[in-house]
Amino acid sequence: QMELEALRSIYEGDVCFRELSPVSFQYRIGESGDPKAFLIEVSWPETYPQTAPVISMDAFFNNTISSAIKQSILDKLMVEVEANLGTAMTYTLFEYAKDNKELLMENQPVNTVTSVSNSIAIATPDVPASKKKDKKEQLSKTQKRKLADKTDNKGELPRGWNWVDVIK
Repeated sequence: QMELEALRSIYEGDVCFRELSPVSFQYRIGESGDPKAFLIEVSWPETYPQTAPVISMDAFFNNTISSAIKQSILDKLMVEVEANLGTAMTYTLFEYAKDNKELLMENQPVNTVTSVSNSIAIATPDVPASKKKDKKEQLSKTQKRKLADKTDNKGELPRGWNWVDVIK
């Protein structure tokens, strides 16, 4: 209960931290646009401080990361878990991952992430295309000529264009 309160106060307002339930938390390491960013999910079992928490990287956010890299990150986090067994360690795990992000993701190729984002970018233009765009009214050549005769070089009508010609 104390660790839950501590996590809530420490990460209050942090967009990277998310509490899924009172015993399950997610933390995004890195910026959302960063190709080497990843998401760690930590869940506490019933006997949490004495037993290791369940650490998962199965979130959709991590789909671009190879399974070997995921396993490497989990192995390094489990070393930290073993060192901190018996104490509140969720904050320690998140901070360890933040501090060692480059080390944990050093073998992750960047180009696989960009190829996935390209395929996503190709698929997204279909969504707005379903909406019909308002077409501009097409003018004939004579209508365009008359409009050009009425307007000045800036495309504006001259002052008093809609006034009644009193003199004539």
